[in-house]
Amino acid sequence: MNLANKLTIARIVLVPVFMIVLLNKIPYGMYIAAAIFIIAAITDTLDGYIARSRNQVTKFGKFIDPLADKLLVTAALVCLVQMGKLPAWIVVVIISREYTISILRAVAASEGIVIAASWWGKLKTITQIIAIVAILLNNYPFSLIGFPFSTIMLWIAVILTIVSGVDYLYLNKQVLKH
Repeated sequence: MNLANKLTIARIVLVPVFMIVLLNKIPYGMYIAAAIFIIAAITDTLDGYIARSRNQVTKFGKFIDPLADKLLVTAALVCLVQMGKLPAWIVVVIISREYTISILRAVAASEGIVIAASWWGKLKTITQIIAIVAILLNNYPFSLIGFPFSTIMLWIAVILTIVSGVDYLYLNKQVLKH
């Protein structure tokens, strides 16, 4: 197993660690969980960079990397709903988009078509991560000046989630015709 795939596996292993720290009454648990989430999110950037730069892109990596991303973001969103920090409908919108695009990619792959990540999809992921971290940090430091950064980022993430989903479906509508 190459380094990129090991980083992806590490991200998956960090998901339950993140959840345990976040959902249990641990001193500074939200901040520790935010740090774990940030480290896990950074491994997403690193694993892709390492795989491409070392020409070590694998079929396993292509499958497990997006799964690891979805596990991390979904775990965080579900935990935030459980904690009363996020409305459930937002999580349903985000998870619905993820399932839809995953199914689209699976259908395309069965026909030998590869659907690469789009810039809309990448922006969606970045804004989701920023929104989650801002919520985990209780909007700190922006809360000191009364600026609703976490709320703004959450709305941007929801909008980009919808836009990127529509974009994927529109650009790959030929896959749906088969």
